[in-house]
Amino acid sequence: MSSTSLQSLFAFKTWAQAELFAVLAALPSQHADTVHGCLRTLNHIHVVDRIFRAHLIGERRPFDATNTPDTPAVALLRAAAAETDAWYEAYVRDLTPEQLAQTVAFTFTDGDRGAMTREEILLHVITHGGYHRGNVGQLLKAIGMAPPRELYTRFLHLREPQRRG
Repeated sequence: MSSTSLQSLFAFKTWAQAELFAVLAALPSQHADTVHGCLRTLNHIHVVDRIFRAHLIGERRPFDATNTPDTPAVALLRAAAAETDAWYEAYVRDLTPEQLAQTVAFTFTDGDRGAMTREEILLHVITHGGYHRGNVGQLLKAIGMAPPRELYTRFLHLREPQRRG
């Protein structure tokens, strides 16, 4: 995959998460249970993003599980996720094809060993987040709320309206 495609996918991820957090922040308090479920899922995405970030840069992983015992408030998780998304956008901007092909060995939170190329890790982060944002969208639909339209085509055309010309 090209560096340009990875950059676009991570920009898309940042945009999609920001849209979803905006919806959650605006939900009335009568939907507190649903918001909590959504936050648990978004926190899982964030924790996994941070774990794989640590693997990519050779640091000790910051979490020993794929979610935290406590659920952060919307604003705190939104800020933490935005910081991590910005990190990934900067990280992929500077990678060479040779670096993308490098294998990274690591240990999963369950203790099993793993190895993936940097490119595979990055694609995992993208697909994992999209899968779980879809779960959050289903929770929103269950309470009659329309989730944001998380479409890559929509993102591209909003970012570059001249593509519609």
